[in-house]
Amino acid sequence: MTVGAPLSVLIVDDSAAIRSAFSSIIRDDPGLTLMGVAADPYEAARLMRDVLPDVMLLDLELPKMDGLTFLRKIMAQRPLPVVVCSSHTETGSQAMLAALESGASEVLAKPRFDTPQARREAAIRLGDALRAAVAARRGRSVSAAPAVRPETLAPGEKFTADVILPPRAPANLPATAPLVAIGASTGGTEALREILTALPPTAPAIVIVQHMPETFTGAFARRLDTLCRIEVREAVEGDTLAPGLALIAPGNRHMLLRRVGRGYHVTLHDGPYVCRHRPSVDVLFRSVAQQAGANALGVILTGMGADGAAGMVELREAGAMTLAQDEASCIVYGMPREAVALGGVQKQLPLAALAAPIASFAGGPRSASQVGVA
Repeated sequence: MTVGAPLSVLIVDDSAAIRSAFSSIIRDDPGLTLMGVAADPYEAARLMRDVLPDVMLLDLELPKMDGLTFLRKIMAQRPLPVVVCSSHTETGSQAMLAALESGASEVLAKPRFDTPQARREAAIRLGDALRAAVAARRGRSVSAAPAVRPETLAPGEKFTADVILPPRAPANLPATAPLVAIGASTGGTEALREILTALPPTAPAIVIVQHMPETFTGAFARRLDTLCRIEVREAVEGDTLAPGLALIAPGNRHMLLRRVGRGYHVTLHDGPYVCRHRPSVDVLFRSVAQQAGANALGVILTGMGADGAAGMVELREAGAMTLAQDEASCIVYGMPREAVALGGVQKQLPLAALAAPIASFAGGPRSASQVGVA
């Protein structure tokens, strides 16, 4: 691939309808080009005999050889960026976890194509995931080109947090229980595992947006819960935050914070993509800025794009402490870089150094010294 050239994509899926739908999306995206389509791993291997694609879009349920086995063979013999796409089932979610552990860069759930809105959202997720996969393997500073052109958006369709939660001027808020808000995307599953497994049971309450498909977030949370000393679970409507508890936003739902006395609970919302995602880090961070202010610590981790950058600015303006994962330890230095550029980050730290300030965060104006930004 030459610099600036479209990324070549190989689709491997046994469904002719899915191959056709994905091919159409790739052809409509000026940053992508279709190298070929295959209905099984053997056909894919034949297509890759002479030239490798820049990125592969791989189903896990395939004839002749299952996709997970094929992925492992690719990574052992001819490693390349792979985006895995699987069904909305518990079995599919567990397989996607295994795919990430086997070298897949991104995971997607099989999208819907039954409405124009669903197709637009599928185009956004697919284009961003393919670019992120290449960025994760080739370089941490690759920027995402638009996956959909502005003229294709429906009237009134918005991509900022305003569509879910109106902006509000920072206010002095009373002291409440401390909490930590974390946003992550590409590479975030491993980053979150490293951070959360290092936390003690006494860690402050944590709310997390990790860009991932619905059903997958539940499996991911359960997996982390078995590894961590804190409790980790997928958030449900009305969940109350508590010390030693981390709540992960469910895939395909925005998560917001609501103050209840001196504590907090979470609410879940549908609605359009915000900053190209649902759940959106910007939506979570805005709600935390408005509801918690200086009682919160915001952390932005590895990921492609800019989701969470504007929210980090709002957190900092509201008096919250803000940290970012540094470039050297990021799989993709996109979201942290954008947050730093906007002035929303007080300090960048290596991934291995982030658990300590999270564990010790106590909220309030004196917390600056705790995270080393005073």
